[in-house]
Amino acid sequence: MAKIKVAVLGATGMIGQRFIQLLEDHPQFEMAGLYASERSDGKRLGDTLKIKDHQFKEDTLEARIEQLDVKKIAKAARVSFSGLPTDIAGDFETQLARAGNAVFSNAAPHRMEADVPLLIPECNSDHLDMVKEQRTFADGGYIVTNANCSTTGIALPLKAVDVAFGLKFVSVSTYQAVSGAGYPGVPSLDIMGNIVPFIKSEEEKMEMELAKILGTVNDGKFAYSPVQVLANCARVPVVDGHLESLVLQTSEDADVEGMIKALETFAAEPQKLRLPTAPVRPVIVRREDNRPQPAIDVNAGEPARAAGMAAVVGRVRKKDNYFKMFVLSHNTIRGGAGGSVLNAELALARRLL
Repeated sequence: MAKIKVAVLGATGMIGQRFIQLLEDHPQFEMAGLYASERSDGKRLGDTLKIKDHQFKEDTLEARIEQLDVKKIAKAARVSFSGLPTDIAGDFETQLARAGNAVFSNAAPHRMEADVPLLIPECNSDHLDMVKEQRTFADGGYIVTNANCSTTGIALPLKAVDVAFGLKFVSVSTYQAVSGAGYPGVPSLDIMGNIVPFIKSEEEKMEMELAKILGTVNDGKFAYSPVQVLANCARVPVVDGHLESLVLQTSEDADVEGMIKALETFAAEPQKLRLPTAPVRPVIVRREDNRPQPAIDVNAGEPARAAGMAAVVGRVRKKDNYFKMFVLSHNTIRGGAGGSVLNAELALARRLL
């Protein structure tokens, strides 16, 4: 089967370049164009690199950036992976969908819209069918979003817990990497040797997004989960990897070993379909007292294409009626570009491309 041609939007940014990393040699998708703002038009990708931990191929480095143009992109590619900045993503993605393009977006503007899936395939794959409610679907165009990076990291273990025992209450405190703020992140004099206990709108995003992701679809409408979520968010001097502290209460009683088993054995449609970017184990549990750690565990996930796509859980404990644990995820892979690529793989498997 011929590969589907795709475009990368925001190719000079960190998320855009994670898209390019994940699309190199992808078995189903072929990059047909890299796009960014007018000021980057004509530049080599190699002259704009933000990613430091991946060796791009020479032909990828020689690829030229083109200026964003709806008609040109829609003609060249069936799919667009959007790493565009929030201030321009909303309108541009809408125009692309109207032009018949399937847009898989990492940006925030469309996440909470009434007909747009906020998709994490292991958590709410059935939400993908909501693209059929979008006015542009008849012409082949639609928008699918992935969640905020801090939301995504905990959604995987929370879904596993909800399936096994039912969720009643969630409290989360985040220790978020500077790459979550985009490139170049937080100014070094603000973050080195420091922790910043505020990330604008982050706590509100987490609480709203988890309600949508953990909810259901009834009669063509999203029904939000009633589970109460309380979030506190902080930025820490780590390059990649959001560490999050969870305290949760379940509807059904469980012991620690039962909780660990539910997390370790959790699998969903991406694993059953063996989607290329799906980790064999979406949740990995570490039993050491001092894990997970960003420096050691951030790239967890197998096979090799799924590196950085697993959530790593550690220090699972129980006190009274509450469970406590830490969760680590790669914020620019699972919480960014990798999440959108997996969404597109699911759409292809569902024959929506």
